[in-house]
Amino acid sequence: MPPRPRRLVVTGSESTGKTTLVSQLAAHFGLPHASEFVRAYAGHKGAPLDASDHWPIAREQTARHEALLQQATIDGTPLVLFDTDLLSHVTYCHHYTGGCDAGIEALARDWVADHYLLLDIDVPWIADGVRDRGDRRQELHEAFLATLHRFAAPFTLISGSWQERYARAAAVATHWHPVSP
Repeated sequence: MPPRPRRLVVTGSESTGKTTLVSQLAAHFGLPHASEFVRAYAGHKGAPLDASDHWPIAREQTARHEALLQQATIDGTPLVLFDTDLLSHVTYCHHYTGGCDAGIEALARDWVADHYLLLDIDVPWIADGVRDRGDRRQELHEAFLATLHRFAAPFTLISGSWQERYARAAAVATHWHPVSP
């Protein structure tokens, strides 16, 4: 069986272009990717998330990521892209509810990816009915930085215009997947 693929995660606070960037990188490199799970979960719930949602989100996100990694391993894909992961979930748990279950933090520690692209907050914040922290972007960005440092997760800060973000992210992805189509 081929080696397990490397994991590259795009993370950061709301309205920084994570979903768009993951889709662009996946298309450019021909790589599988996992979309952000919590957004669909929140939309389905139809009410504000609270601490009772932490474990259901963590379990489903982990299951989806594991399934994608297993398939990529079978296919011999060297790199998989993720639109957020459990470190993002830990950050949001602390930010919204003031804490995170120790079991979720342990699971997140076991799932630290090979590299993270932390998207900066230097682009306009756009309200979309789900995003609600436009006035607290700096605080949330600092929380992401703190989580990445606390979990000793390797990362690259991605900032600038949309085009500059893509170019920088693609350069980092090329390090992990040097052959593009």
